[in-house]
This record gives sequence, C-alpha cells and structure tokens, in this order.
Amino acid sequence: MLGLWFYIAARLDSKSGLRHGAGMVEIPTQIPRRLSGPSVWSLGAIVIALLAIAPILAVIWIALAPLLQGGDNIWPHLWATTLPRYLANTLWLMAGVGLLTAAMGTGAAWIVTRYRFPGDRWLDYLLLLPLAIPAYVGAYSLVDFLEYAGPVQTGLRHLMGWTSARDYWFPQIRSLGAAVLVLSAALYPYVYLLARAAFREQAGASEEVAMSLGVGAFGRFRRVGLPLARPAIAAGVAVVMMETVNDFGTVDYFAVQTLTTGIFSTWLESNNAGGAAQIASVILTLVVALVLIEKLSRRRSRHYNAARGHRPVRPVILQGRAGWLACALCCLPVLLGFVLPSTVILGHALDNAGAWADPALGRALLHTLTVGGIAALLTVLAAVFLVYGVRLSGRRLPRLLMPLTTIGYAAPGAVLGVGILIPLAQVDHALADTVEAVTGRNIGLILTGSAFAMILAYSVRFFAIAQGAADAAFGRVSPSLPMAARSLGRSRGQVLRAVHFPLIRGTLASALLLVFVDCVKELPATLLLRPFNYDTLATRVHDQASLENIGDAAPAAILVILVGLAAVALLARANRS
Repeated sequence: MLGLWFYIAARLDSKSGLRHGAGMVEIPTQIPRRLSGPSVWSLGAIVIALLAIAPILAVIWIALAPLLQGGDNIWPHLWATTLPRYLANTLWLMAGVGLLTAAMGTGAAWIVTRYRFPGDRWLDYLLLLPLAIPAYVGAYSLVDFLEYAGPVQTGLRHLMGWTSARDYWFPQIRSLGAAVLVLSAALYPYVYLLARAAFREQAGASEEVAMSLGVGAFGRFRRVGLPLARPAIAAGVAVVMMETVNDFGTVDYFAVQTLTTGIFSTWLESNNAGGAAQIASVILTLVVALVLIEKLSRRRSRHYNAARGHRPVRPVILQGRAGWLACALCCLPVLLGFVLPSTVILGHALDNAGAWADPALGRALLHTLTVGGIAALLTVLAAVFLVYGVRLSGRRLPRLLMPLTTIGYAAPGAVLGVGILIPLAQVDHALADTVEAVTGRNIGLILTGSAFAMILAYSVRFFAIAQGAADAAFGRVSPSLPMAARSLGRSRGQVLRAVHFPLIRGTLASALLLVFVDCVKELPATLLLRPFNYDTLATRVHDQASLENIGDAAPAAILVILVGLAAVALLARANRS
C-alpha cells in the first residue's frame, strides 16, 4: 500500500482540471461524442475492467456455491469452531492498530505542522521512513531484539545478576499486543501523511480566534485542529485497518490467528477451497463495512476555507526543554518503525556475509525483479488503455466500470489469491486436457504452474495506483492538443503516442515505481500463488524467518528495504511543501 498517498494526491489533482489562473476559461475534460473512438477502445476498456473485478466476483461465487448448489458447506462448522476466534482476533487487531496509528500519526502531524523545534525539517521526511519497512520484517526484528537470547534480556540478566527466565518477569513477545505495536509502527505514516496535509490546509484565522479567547495549545488541538482534520484522519485510519486485515507475515510469526491466517490454514491444511472462500467473504464484508463507515462518518462534515485572505497557521517556535521534548516525541515512531528493524536486520546481514553469495538469494532477486517488473509494466499499460479508452468512447458502461477497478486495492492479497487460483486452475486443467486431446502432447499447467497467476494478482491488487495516476495525468492534458492532432489526420493511437505520452510519462514512471515496490513487498498473494520452488525476496524472508533463521533472511530483507526507500524518496519529493 505504499502508493496510497500518490493515488489520493493524483485523484485530487485530476479533479482540479484546468481551472487555475484568473480569467481563464474552463475547458471541458471530456472529448465530444463526435470524436468518440472506435469500438476497440470501449471493448478493451470493458475487458480490462472486468479482469480487475473478476477475482472479487469469483470469491463471492465460490463462497456461495456450496449454499446454492448443496455442496460441501462447512460454514456451520466454521462458525461453531474457528471462525469466531479468527473474527475476534481480527477485530481486536484492527481496533488496536487503528487507535495507535491515529494517535501516532495525528500527534506527529500536529507537532510538525504547528511547531518549530530542533530537527523539525528533517523529521518532516524521516517520519515517512517506516513505509520502507514491511511489517513482517519489523516483527522478525522485534522478536530478535526482545527474545530471551536477544540483547535486551541478555543485558538485563547481566546487569541484575539473574541466571534464568524464572528469576524475572518479561512480557510475552509473540502476542496480540506485540502484533498491534509492530503493525502500528509500520502503518502510522498513512495517517501522518493525510493528517499533515489537512493541518497545513487549515486557516490561521481559526487558531488566532481560539488564542484570543484564551484557549491553550491542547484546547486548540481538540476543539479546532482535530475536528477540521477528522475526515482525513478517518480516511487514513480506514486504510490502516484494511492493511491490518491484509497482513499475514506479522500475525503468522506472532501466532495470532486472524481471518487471513484462517484462509491459509483452511485451504492449505484442510484442503477446503470453499471454506477459504467463505472466510475471504467475511474479510470482504469487513473491508466494505470500513469503507462505508468512513464515508458515513464524514457525510455531514463540510469545512471550507475562505477564497480570499486565506493564510496558513504560523508555527510556534519551541525552545529549550519544550523543543527537545517535541523532537523526542516525533523521533519515537521513527526509532520504533525504521531504526530498530533496519539496525537489527543490517546487523544480521553483516554478521552473515556468506548468505549474500547464496544462489537461492540470487534466484529470489531475479524472480522478484522479473515478476514485479512485468506486473508493474502491464498494470500501467492496462491503466493507460482503460483511462484513454473511457475518455474516447464516451459510453456509459466503461465509465461505470472504471471506478470498480479500484476495489482490488482494498481487497487483501489472500482474498485475491483465492479468487484467482481456483478459477484459473480450472481453466488451466481444461486447457491442458484440450491440447492433449488434440495434439496428444501434455503441456502441463501453464497458467498456475508459472508466475502468470502472481502477475495477475499483482496487477489486480495495485491497479488503483496506476489507474489513479493515469486518470490524473490525462486530466492535466488540454483537450485542444489531441483535437489539433486529430484535425491533422493522426489516428487515436498516434495521438496517444505522440501527444499524450510525452506529457504524462513522468507521472506514469512514478506510478510504475510505486506499483513495482508494492509488488516486491506483497506476501500473502505471493505465498498462495507462487509455483513450486519459486521464491521471491518477500517469500524468502518469510520462509527463513519462520525457521528462526534470521541470518539467512537478512540479505533479502535488506534488498526489500532498499527498494522501499526508493519509493519513500519519491513520496517525500512529491509531498514537498
């Protein structure tokens, strides 16, 4: 989900159109119907949209099929045994992570935007760094740091003279509380980004009125700043909760049974695809409920800034202990979410230098670059075709389907794995049987036996990033430019290549990078859909860490972090004030 802020910013930018500047005439963004493109654009846009929606529909159908067709329905068994525990743990995890990220992200955003203190300009960007650390890497690092043989407990025993674990009490590391802490440290930047933007857009007049009435700093935050920024904070918390539902590596390592781990155990251990789909449908219900609650919570909230005389809030300069306290409070999330995991992993990577020469690491890196690169390229190309086709066709069906293509962004990777692998396996077997019947040659499983399913899952999961970027980029191109090219006899494909592409390639390159980074970090879908003996960097980290072999997992984790840092640098540059 690293591309969330890029996607939201692109959407907001696309809505601004060409209305900037005094006295300028608003130019319509839709091309007139007389320039409506040939049917190939409409058909192509519809096909791409249906491919993006199909896995979600497949999950719903697979979950309902036992109920409608009288097949093996384990729904009553799930409700009587494991499902209440999965659901309760998931809800507690979502609530804990949502509250903690709201506090961390909103508090850090308020301090950075309202005060000036030592290191404030650096912290404005350093607070984004945890986005580069996958939550499952943070989980491995925390356990390694706090476990019995780790530096913390070893230091305590040496300092206090204790000889065994019976001599002292130490909190349970692999627990629901630890999972909440790790996920919050990794995900709070989503709330921070949106809250920071909301606080910066608030008018200084509101703060000045509150100060003139004698309202203190905390009162201004509670009565003025927080209510105005609540829609943005709610949107960030909703996304954090979706990411929490999607997580598998962290909860699996901490032995916390959630709905996502239930999909894996029901499908892979119990060999029941229908039951896995039914658990996946519960996750989809939670995701839809989160989206609806977030929208309803701000349905009646309307806040506007004056068109004239708007000036930002003037930050207060903190000196002495107050300044250093503000610096320490902002440093704490960075230390927990980035410095600790990266230091622990880097230490293991340096201590186990021979792991860098492991051929398995090289193969995992090659697989990651290949699959992630192909998926990112296909996703961006499909998004460009979809957006351009919808704008050309002017027909209602493609326009109605286009917003639905973003649903994969909210669906967890495990859900998409269920919705892709089961139907794709049936198609794959039918294709192999047909080819063998016609030619007498057994071609094997082409779709599920290769990386095709992984590429499809990545494209569906992160299509919203590319689609939002493409839509915003096309919206910034004046319609007069393609009209002029068309009047000179250029075809619509030539207009796309010669007029639009040079103007939008920068935005598309950013979208390509962000989709690639998310593909590199994606774990649940990769675990479900990868072919036999086919590792990526993410699965290698998970597999080695699951065997308590952090030393061999460290090099792959370092490579994942480096890729994530490239995207964080892009985000910091895009959000530079």
